[in-house]
Parts: sequence; structure tokens; C-alpha cells
Amino acid sequence: MIILAFESSCDETAAAVVEDGRKVLSSVIASSADMHAIYGGVVPEIASRKHVEAISGLADEAVRQAGITKGDIDAVAVTYAPGLIGAVLVGVSFAKSVAYALGVPLIPVHHVRGHIAANYIAHPDLEPPFLCLCVSGGTTAIVDVKDYTHFEIMGGTRDDAAGECFDKTARVLGLGYPGGAPLDNMARGGNDEAFRFPIGHVADHPLDLSFSGLKTAVLNTIHNANQKGEELDLHDLAASFSRTVSESLIPRVMTANAMTGYNKIAVAGGVAANSRIRADLEAACRAAGARLWLPPLALCGDNAAMIGCQGYYEYLAGNTAGWELNARASLDISKG
Repeated sequence: MIILAFESSCDETAAAVVEDGRKVLSSVIASSADMHAIYGGVVPEIASRKHVEAISGLADEAVRQAGITKGDIDAVAVTYAPGLIGAVLVGVSFAKSVAYALGVPLIPVHHVRGHIAANYIAHPDLEPPFLCLCVSGGTTAIVDVKDYTHFEIMGGTRDDAAGECFDKTARVLGLGYPGGAPLDNMARGGNDEAFRFPIGHVADHPLDLSFSGLKTAVLNTIHNANQKGEELDLHDLAASFSRTVSESLIPRVMTANAMTGYNKIAVAGGVAANSRIRADLEAACRAAGARLWLPPLALCGDNAAMIGCQGYYEYLAGNTAGWELNARASLDISKG
């Protein structure tokens, strides 16, 4: 089955052609991150406009690179939730028009489900059930992947996402947007014990997380030093911050793993590219005798190949949509 897929939930416009869920025939991405960097973060209106400008050309390019004709397309998959509502709407509207014109099924895909599915592309041996740590700019959740289309959130952030914390800390440090990779690079070689930042806890749910206190503590540390004219070692600060994020995530993941008994753990989302989190999770899994699947860096960020992959399994489960499909700014992964 050949699926043409689209992703437009944030600042990347993407199209891909995927065969039978796990074979990527093409994957093309146009990012507007450079334009958003001027403002220190994503500007929703600009993101929507850039999606409108790019999506048609990307669709043609994805088909061309896949070496197929439009008549070979069996279905169209698209991210319909969650994300910036205007941005998601561009992808949904375009995908509906393509599916209608080709006379093929339209498959709605939850964005975070797509991130989890990126692991299927990289690791053909990975099959549910398994546990997945989903960490990105908008999502931080520990997900029980019971089946390809059956998900349960075991724990998640009560406020800020881990990726948002990285981006805002990077911005205050003058590293620009997106800030995850520059902050990761700055942390290398730094003393991760130079600063002690708080790890959030939620009293009524030990698997839930909170990053608002960490974000505030880091920003206050930087602002206080600036006001006093003191010079901070930014490498130490970045390393200490990264350590705190990792220590917030990894113990909860391992607790959830023990609860499920799967001993199968995957990671998904943009923050899955962070070297500290990857290294700490590898060490924790070795100690626990659990098997770990990490997506390659190229599949950590937003892309349409992951949407085509998940779309295949949604189609097999009978999850298709009519022309009334609309974009959703937010939606629980278990209901997607």
C-alpha cells in the first residue's frame, strides 16, 4: 500500500511517500525555522503562510523522488492534531483536496502517534507492546503503546513540555531558535554538578512531571547573575540544566517500565535527539536489562514519513475520515 503523507503541525512543512508502513520511498521537508529565529520562537501566522507556500511543491517533489505516479497512490495521510491550529489546518485542507482528487481514502494521524511510529521506520524489529518516552516542544509523556493504534498515557507533564524548557533556556542564553541542538552542544564538557536545579514532583501521581519550576529556576539564575554583573560559566549551566531534565525523565520511565514488565523502551520526538537523555537512558536500560530503541537524529524532528508510517496502521484499523475532517489544536493521544 502506497501512502502520500503530509505534516504541518509547527514550522516544518513535510511530504513523504511510504509503502506498507515501514518503507520510505521519499521524504522532503521545508523548514521556516530561520524566519522564526528572528523572533526567538515560532510565529503561528508566519508558519501558516509558509505552509501554504510550500506544501503543493513538496507534494509533487515527494511523488517525483518516490519514482511513482499519482495514480499509484492508495491513500493520503495527514497530521490533524495536535499543533498550531492554523498550521495544521493548511495540511488538513491540502490533504483533503488531494485525496478527493485522487479518489482515495483520507487517513487522519495524531502527531505524537507519528513520532512514535518513526521508530518503526528505523527499527523493523520493533512491534508493540512497548513503552515510549515522547519528548518534544509541545509534548512530554510516558506512553504505553499497547498496539499500533491503542495508546495509554501513564505519565506526563502538568505544565511545560521538556522541549519548551530547552528552547526558552537557549533563548535566554542567546543561542537562538530552535535551541535544543545549540544547548546540547554547549553542555558538552560542562560540569553538570555546578548548578543544582529543582526536579518537579506531582504528589498525587509519581509518573507525572513538572518543568515550570526548572524553567523559572534557570531563568532566575541567569537574570540574577546579569543584574549583579557576575559571569556564569554557560557550559556548566547548560550541562546542569540538561542533567536535571534527564533526571526528571529517566527514573519515571524506568518505573513505568517496571510497572508494565515490557522491558522494551523507545523514545520519540525532537528532544529524543538530546545526547544527555540518550546516554542516560541507554545506561538505565543496560542496568535494568531492558531493550532500548532510539530513533536516528533525522527522524527525531517533524517529518511526514512518520505520518505515512502511522497512517498505514490507522488504515488497517479502519481509522479513515470523511471530508468533514477538521484540524485540532489539542487531542489526547489515546483518543487520536
